[in-house]
Amino acid sequence: MIRYLRFLAGRERTRESNRHLGLTLAFIAGAVNAGGFLAVSQFTSHMTGVLSLIAEHLALGETRLVAAGLASFAAFLAGASTSAILVNWARRKELHSEYALALLLEAVLLMVFGGLGHSLDAYGSSFTAVTVLLLCFVMGLQNAIITKISGAEIRTTHMTGNATDLGIELGKLFYWNARSSTSKVAANREKLGLHAAFISFFVGGGFAGALGFKRLGFGVTFPIAALLVIIAVGPVWADLAPHSSGPADTGI
Repeated sequence: MIRYLRFLAGRERTRESNRHLGLTLAFIAGAVNAGGFLAVSQFTSHMTGVLSLIAEHLALGETRLVAAGLASFAAFLAGASTSAILVNWARRKELHSEYALALLLEAVLLMVFGGLGHSLDAYGSSFTAVTVLLLCFVMGLQNAIITKISGAEIRTTHMTGNATDLGIELGKLFYWNARSSTSKVAANREKLGLHAAFISFFVGGGFAGALGFKRLGFGVTFPIAALLVIIAVGPVWADLAPHSSGPADTGI
């Protein structure tokens, strides 16, 4: 089990480990995004909508809402920046937990989000604003993790890119090639299946998160956080174990 977890979130990466981790994080992102929407009535994973709302509120002269949108955008940027700092620091120290540290931080922040639930009911809008910023930070943190791991090939917190690439491959799949054509159009079935899988895991996570929030309330974040801890424990254990000394080995 520990061996698989080191394969999943360890510093030594393969295409297979990137995909396994990406699918898991897509599920988590879907769950957090859907559960967060039920909690604060706002999606926090994609900045396209946030920036569009900023422009709209600016045009309408709604300065308070413009400020709120800018704060959400800044929180997402701060999360992504924090992820980059943690990864680069661990890389310089040659730690096994090069990527796992950011996952652990995400787990802690999700537990904080779960704990803020009671305050939302008690204090209302002031804590709602804090919660939105926290979730934007978490989504920026997670998206930056998988972006750095995969060399910007995988995104897990928003599905626009995956949907676009899936549509392109479907277009190739159903394209009618003329018999006289010298260059045939053919779909990349591996990419087609991968993008479909990311979308499916995100939707599945959203369903689980929404259903969990409906039944468990803010407590649904704790099993999600536990899953992140489980993913991160292998590389962290490799750094903390007495026999782990010197640069990280290349074994998986």
